Amino acid sequence: MSGFKSFLKTGHAPTLFASFLYFDFCFAIWVLNGAMAPFISESFQLTAAQKGFMVSVPILAGALMRFPLGVLAQYIGRKNAAMVEMTLIVLALAFGYFFVNSYDSVLAMGVLLGIAGASFGVALSLGSGWFPPKYKGLAMGIAGAGNSGTVLAVLFAPPLATKFGWSAVYGLAACTMLLPMAVMWFAAKEPPDREHQTFREHIACLFEKDGWAFSLIYIVTFGGFIGLASFLPTYFYDQFKVTKVEAGQLTMLATLMGSAVRVVGGYISDRIGGINTLSGVLVLVAGTLVLCGLAGNSVAITTLLFMLCFAALGAGNGALFQLVPLRWPLSTAVAGSMIGEVGALGGGFLPNAMGQSKQYAGTYLWGFVSFAVLALAMLVMLRWVQIRWTRTWAEKGGRARPAPIASPSAAGKATSTPAMR
Repeated sequence: MSGFKSFLKTGHAPTLFASFLYFDFCFAIWVLNGAMAPFISESFQLTAAQKGFMVSVPILAGALMRFPLGVLAQYIGRKNAAMVEMTLIVLALAFGYFFVNSYDSVLAMGVLLGIAGASFGVALSLGSGWFPPKYKGLAMGIAGAGNSGTVLAVLFAPPLATKFGWSAVYGLAACTMLLPMAVMWFAAKEPPDREHQTFREHIACLFEKDGWAFSLIYIVTFGGFIGLASFLPTYFYDQFKVTKVEAGQLTMLATLMGSAVRVVGGYISDRIGGINTLSGVLVLVAGTLVLCGLAGNSVAITTLLFMLCFAALGAGNGALFQLVPLRWPLSTAVAGSMIGEVGALGGGFLPNAMGQSKQYAGTYLWGFVSFAVLALAMLVMLRWVQIRWTRTWAEKGGRARPAPIASPSAAGKATSTPAMR
């Protein structure tokens, strides 16, 4: 506990808390259609492929909106960008409450829910901006634990939809957004690490091999997390014939593991390195996904396997974003948004793969297998690129390099210069 208090003293704790709350509520809004998918599917009699596509639309829209919000944050500040985004989310939810009444309008609403998915890079950079490099992984893990918003969505949306109707949930969600807006306004402070750079400098990470390597790995860790979290209510409801509320509760058990372990992933990565942590994560994800596909007759075994899979995915997210500020210390928000954008696109792949597998093969197994193969491919790539990473900007295993110690002569010059003036 004393170590955690020491960690908090090195930065600005209220800003870190505000970032977590902002990301948590945004994440809940982002996956709202996935949490209510059994209700929406029943209303419009959707096919398996339509269900997968409906769930994927908010994920894809959020991915495409992340990078523009990250760039905006560099110019108006991360706190201001967060306030603008949350205002737009409230307006989007009002649209959902008043105007969504067909499958096409649900898809349009999915695009608007993507506004909430754009929060990722801003939330993590705002929360960790006050903390020194050696604590970046833990700070980003705490802010990133806001992906526990999936728990809020799958726990509360189904019962509320049962009682008031699924379209009413949009209106109720709009009211809840006032809490993180108030906390952000009164508690958060813009971090001092804001850099005034040109647009070209901001997007430089788009043209670097490392940026794309990070993004591809994030397709598995975060894309897998958001894709599965959005599709699991549909999977449990269709595969095991549980009630809609029970499907949400089972999803909550799995996603809660991923959210909680994200902090642990950042903490462990600060000590053994993000590369080492990610290597173990990718192996575990591939194995558990295949086993989930093979255990389709047991809801208990499947739920336990999903919990283990989500724990690995959560740790992987924390591990990857322990590495981002080491690689891009002056443009973490934009780099994080770009990586998050490409990674979230992978989340759109998984629900569609699951829906197509079910519709054309009669089983969800091949959707699981396809993503497991992708995880193993990313493991091979990681082991290849880490050779160069540990020679240039990271210590062995992906730990932060120690700050250089100034020589006595350099220190003497530093202290003597003001006197000469």
